[in-house]
Amino acid sequence: MRRSLSIALSAMCAWPLVAAAPLAAQEHVHTPGMTHPTAAPLPTQGGHAAFAAISEIVAMLQADASTDWSKVNIERLRLHLVDMDLVTLRSRVAATPVTGGAQFVVRGTGETIAAIKRMTGAHVTMVRNSGGPRVVRTELVDGVRLIVTAADQSETAAVAKLRALGFIGLMATGDHHAAHHMALARGDVMADHGH
Repeated sequence: MRRSLSIALSAMCAWPLVAAAPLAAQEHVHTPGMTHPTAAPLPTQGGHAAFAAISEIVAMLQADASTDWSKVNIERLRLHLVDMDLVTLRSRVAATPVTGGAQFVVRGTGETIAAIKRMTGAHVTMVRNSGGPRVVRTELVDGVRLIVTAADQSETAAVAKLRALGFIGLMATGDHHAAHHMALARGDVMADHGH
């Protein structure tokens, strides 16, 4: 019994010390110029891919003295990123092999339909201009049909690659995305896809 009483008294004596710690932390005041030398480094990502992409471009525009703020349109970039999200995550794709490549029937509902049409229309133009595979695009009521064939259909490795990439791999191919996003944000009319 003495031991139980001793433990209880120790706990009661320690309680004011434990309770005082949060109170002392609440009284901590931040003043201008104050630094915390032991603070952990901050994360480099914004927590959401689209938000992080916008944040990076805004910082680049702000750092560029030649930015023409009368033309900048960050909302247009945001709408394009919404399209990217809808096409990537909300569309349904049926892929079937065809001679020399693959056919992708990409469908959606609601706002995803328009996003599919905007994104594929722009990407097909980019693929044609860059000398990529041959793409025939047909609009459907609820999406598009893409028939994608290798430039040289006898190259079995090229055909296999097209089939393996699938629709979204084809959409993600190329190094034009970052430049396109910057052009949208800067207000380049030629970069617009319908927003």
